[in-house]
Order: sequence, then structure tokens, then C-alpha cells
Amino acid sequence: MSVNLDISEGEGRVQESLEITLRPIELSDVDDFMVWAADDKVTRFCLWDTYTSKEQALNYIKNCAIPHPWLRVICIENRAIGAITVTPGSGFDRCRGELGYVLSYNYWGKGIVTRAVQMVASTIFKEWPYLERLQAIVATDNNGSQRVLEKAGFQLEGLLRKYRVIKGKTKDEVMFSLLSTDNFLV
Repeated sequence: MSVNLDISEGEGRVQESLEITLRPIELSDVDDFMVWAADDKVTRFCLWDTYTSKEQALNYIKNCAIPHPWLRVICIENRAIGAITVTPGSGFDRCRGELGYVLSYNYWGKGIVTRAVQMVASTIFKEWPYLERLQAIVATDNNGSQRVLEKAGFQLEGLLRKYRVIKGKTKDEVMFSLLSTDNFLV
């Protein structure tokens, strides 16, 4: 899955075209994975702790990421710069999936994750026809992630007070959703 993204970083700056692709993660992505997973600026809003060793990252990729039902790395020129996941619900929750994403700090603010979310939304409802709802839960102080979801066509549903513990602190979070029946641009 690939798409070209034109990025303009303000007046007078050179416009560049980046091809964004999504593909399954591989063990050979470990060095690129460590760029974002070992960066406190990136992991600040993540449920998992900052990675401290390549061995720890290899273990995660091998035992969690590769077997994950739907995890893709976000790539530019086939180099992994982040990851995006859809975790399916089960039982009575099988109609929904939870979206998650992470991106290397050097690529923040360029529209890359927004485009990756749009790419996922354009395919996940076809890949999983039983899925009716794609949702994302975001910390209230993670304004960048909230903007990503809004730009990708997700609807803000509401505030979840004292919803989850992140990095030892109980956080308020907000719920966003996109339904298979929503009109969204891809």
C-alpha cells in the first residue's frame, strides 16, 4: 500500500514528494524501530515504556509485532519511520477495532500519520468486513494526535475521565471513531 504525499513546510521552502508505504514489520527493521521506540519525546503518550536495548526491541518485534493481527510499519523509501496498528475486538466487541500509531519525531508535523491513518481507513473495512467501527483513544494533552484523527475524518465522541494510567499518571482521554458507513475522503 503506497501513496505520494506532497509536503510544503512554509513559504519559500522547497516542496518535496514523499512516497508513504505501509508493510508488515520485519526483524531487519530493528534499527529503525529503535529510532522512535527509544525516544522519550515519541513514547511520552505511548502505553509502553521507552525501549532501552536492541535485544528488547528484537524480542518485541519477534513475539508481539510480527504475530499482531494488523500491524504495519509506516515507511518512506521502504525505511520504517513509525508503525500503525488495528487491534480487533472480540466477542461482543468484534464489530470494532482500535487504532494506534507511532512516528519518529523527525517526521512529526508533515501529515505523514494523517495519510497513514487515511490509508488504513480506506482498506481495513474491506479487509475485515465484520468491522463496523474503527476507534482511537487519545490523551487529552496529545493535541497532535487529536489533529491527526480529525484531519483523517474521525469524529470526536467524548471525554473519558481518569481513563488510563500512562507513565504512572492517570490521564483523561478522548474517544474518536470512524464508522464503515461514514463518508470519509481517502
